[in-house]
Amino acid sequence: MNDFLQTVATLREPGNLLAGSNPVFVARAPGRLDVMGGNVDYTGGLVLEATIREATWAAAQLRTDDRILLVNPQMETSGWQSRVEVSLDQVATVQGTKSLVNCDPAVRWTAYVLGVFHLLVTRWPSLANRGITLYLDSQVPLNKGVSSSAAVEVATMKAATAAYGIPLLGIELAEACQWVENVIADSACGIMDQATSVLGTEGHMLPLLCQPCKLHPLVKLPAGLALWGIDSGVKHAVSGMEYEAARAAAFIGYRMICDWEGLPVQFDPSGGIPRYTDSRWNGYLSMVPVSVFRSLYEPRLPELLTGPEVLASGAPHYDPFTQIRPQARYHVRACTKYAIEEQNRIELFVELLGNLGPEPSESACRLLGDLMLQSHWSYSECGLGSAATDRIIELVRQQMGPGRLYGAKITGGGAGGTVVVLGDASAEPCFRSVVEEYGDETGSAPYVFTGSSIGADAFGIRVLGGRS
Repeated sequence: MNDFLQTVATLREPGNLLAGSNPVFVARAPGRLDVMGGNVDYTGGLVLEATIREATWAAAQLRTDDRILLVNPQMETSGWQSRVEVSLDQVATVQGTKSLVNCDPAVRWTAYVLGVFHLLVTRWPSLANRGITLYLDSQVPLNKGVSSSAAVEVATMKAATAAYGIPLLGIELAEACQWVENVIADSACGIMDQATSVLGTEGHMLPLLCQPCKLHPLVKLPAGLALWGIDSGVKHAVSGMEYEAARAAAFIGYRMICDWEGLPVQFDPSGGIPRYTDSRWNGYLSMVPVSVFRSLYEPRLPELLTGPEVLASGAPHYDPFTQIRPQARYHVRACTKYAIEEQNRIELFVELLGNLGPEPSESACRLLGDLMLQSHWSYSECGLGSAATDRIIELVRQQMGPGRLYGAKITGGGAGGTVVVLGDASAEPCFRSVVEEYGDETGSAPYVFTGSSIGADAFGIRVLGGRS
């Protein structure tokens, strides 16, 4: 029996947290490795994601009162509060929920959990009308760029909806979790993290076209290739200034291009996540063809704009989840270029993978690796690089060659976090050489990610105890 299920069984014993006759609903949601795509999920691009073995587990049990009790022992390792209790009424409004999660840094992590209960209470008031106890085990390492927050959201949403009898699956579940992160946690993420955690499959990669979320046929990594992740030790946060500025810069570029083309941009509140649209690209910057961008728009885009310069223009900002900050610097040309050229790189990457066959050619593997390296250096142009991740890339380069390592890139939102590495399946010693040398240089053994696992929907729900 899984360790978490054994823990839950113990917690069901008389006098413990989950004692009583009500059943306990258990869910599991993995983190993810961003193979290609990073920051094009919010510009409507194609991304290629893989799940990791590490996951967040959640156990939910309905109560007889109106209290929401959250227990997450892992939070103590970060000096945060591991036990939080509120009432259903306290999460009845967006402002009330945000006040709760922002009242103390020690409970800030509850944004990803209490936000779920706010959404359920407001969207399904006739079902989410009882208190609930939620026990979490967060095994996805924090701040490493592998979607620890999405794993918490998805595991919580999956277990809680099962307990309340709310039918929520697949992309609809992922969109609900993205809404929580955007609105309650104030993190301007796209949907790739949540969708991968929900829809992932062991041994496969997910191509997701984020418009808002269309799952393409899964891609199986050939037996001759392997993926690994190595943590740089530099903390990554989607709520960080670098990520927000890069996202905002892409939307500044989008607004300029629409202005030059005379394209009216309109607010579209009809979807689960509010956004802006136009009649040509439907609001998705990544749909601009590379050749059109290079010939018509790239030379006209400013390389850099300061916050005061953007604000002084009085122009509208077509992103509901970022704002123009006076202290920020916006790499408009590079961030716009990334949103468009990364789309092209990912399409090529997926096409190559889909045609590799059981024994990939060295030329195809070399091309895949080079596409990853191109993507990595584009992060730096957007202001999302870091010296630590660049050093890992350089160590990977020293191990590149036929039958060895092929390429690597920074993952997710960038500005630190994890580097994903592609190599020959027999090249584990080459990868370990990178890990060891980087560990020797930094004085600390880096966290390594290997393998994958099923997503939350494939895992389903485990029910312990009889139904109430």
